[in-house]
Amino acid sequence: MIDVVCGARPNFMKVDPVLRNLDDSIRFRLVHTGQHYDDAMSDAFFRDLGLPLPDVNLEVGSASVTRQTAMIMDRYEEALPDPLPEAVVVVGDVNSTLACALTAVRHGVPVVHVEAGLRSGDRTMPEEINRILTDQITDLLLITSPEARRNLLAEGRPGDSIAMVGNPMIDTLLRLLPSARSAVPDLPAGGTGLVTLHRPSNVDDPDRLGRILEALGSLEELQFAFPVHPRTLRGISSRGLERSVPPNVRLTPPMGYLEFTAREERASVVITDSGGVQEETTVLGVPCVTVRPNTERPITIEMGTNVLCAEPGELPRTVRSQMALRPAEPPAIPFWDGRAGERIASAIGRFLRCR
Repeated sequence: MIDVVCGARPNFMKVDPVLRNLDDSIRFRLVHTGQHYDDAMSDAFFRDLGLPLPDVNLEVGSASVTRQTAMIMDRYEEALPDPLPEAVVVVGDVNSTLACALTAVRHGVPVVHVEAGLRSGDRTMPEEINRILTDQITDLLLITSPEARRNLLAEGRPGDSIAMVGNPMIDTLLRLLPSARSAVPDLPAGGTGLVTLHRPSNVDDPDRLGRILEALGSLEELQFAFPVHPRTLRGISSRGLERSVPPNVRLTPPMGYLEFTAREERASVVITDSGGVQEETTVLGVPCVTVRPNTERPITIEMGTNVLCAEPGELPRTVRSQMALRPAEPPAIPFWDGRAGERIASAIGRFLRCR
């Protein structure tokens, strides 16, 4: 038996293709840490994706990075079965990823990391620390793009522990895109934007967040939907920024996967600081502007669908420029073909047989 860990919204889209493709001989426990715990950030995704209910829910809830990581480690250790799992599969770069990987290795359980090797070069990001540390204690490193292998080799990880499998988040996108279109069929075809912001660097500083809102208001030719992450909502509410929301920006609660995907596909542009959204917009061929000075997904920049914009004052110019570069057809990326889950499941099966 193996444990498959998920904890936050991006994890669910990555875990789903793995579970769907595991060989019948491999039993698994789905462990939900509860890092994202409310309906909009968790339960709705289980429903939209058709994920099985978790076998274990650690229910850690919200806390600081340090406290949340410690709570996950403590509760996951208590939830470990006897006998121990043959492996623990972690995905992405959230606190749950590092916490459960650390707990596993403390008990001699091998770790499989899906989406290993991504690097932004920015160690002020908690996710970057999670990525680096998780990869140093991982036994099987499953990567989504070529630069991840170079990153891992440069950090001293053995080449025979790295396998290219592709991007499981894209499996979920391609599988559910028809359902998303049917779920929200009447969206306008142009003149709309989609905004997602949640990183502390953008939403914890009221001056910066205010300048981002002002920049969105300058793009008066676009009507923006802005599903507000709980952290972002706290930043807006606690600082009285509701009055700074321009008339062309509509704040909404967090969206379920199907609604968000439908709006993402039909958007004229997406403005984000999310890693996964950079990937999805690339596959959809939708112009994306990432409000950060760096990205751990450089392939999205290389494909031309994504551009970085660190300065809020530059957003209007950058958005208009990026919209003008919209590709006639979405770019094709090797291994982002809807079959990553098959390759991940096969790699896990081989790993278990060889131990």
